Amino acid sequence: MSSVISSIALDAADPARLAQFWTGALGYRILETNDADVISLVRADGGAGPDIDIIPVPEDKTVKNRLHLDLRASEGSTQQEEVERLLALGAVLADVGQGPDVSWVVLADPEGNEFCVLSATAEEAARG
Repeated sequence: MSSVISSIALDAADPARLAQFWTGALGYRILETNDADVISLVRADGGAGPDIDIIPVPEDKTVKNRLHLDLRASEGSTQQEEVERLLALGAVLADVGQGPDVSWVVLADPEGNEFCVLSATAEEAARG
């Protein structure tokens, strides 16, 4: 037996702003907002998850993430084009101590959550 990832939980001081960023970044849509103001995101194309739950918290992020997402550009897009698109959505370049020779780009979402954009596109990664 094993587990599967059902959802990724993101704490946010401004859940609506973070939901706007991640729906644009990943092609997700807002499924619902519940009574606790948790915003649930799902893939807009109906594909398999994981879902993302954005949970309101009163404090700002203060330290580097212990867990982060690695993204790849989708078909027909380069790493640089994807980085530029994510920056236009509100991401910022982030320094987590990576050296100048790494093949990935580290960004942070509008709440400061770090994530990486890998050099290979999704189809290149699938080909190995």
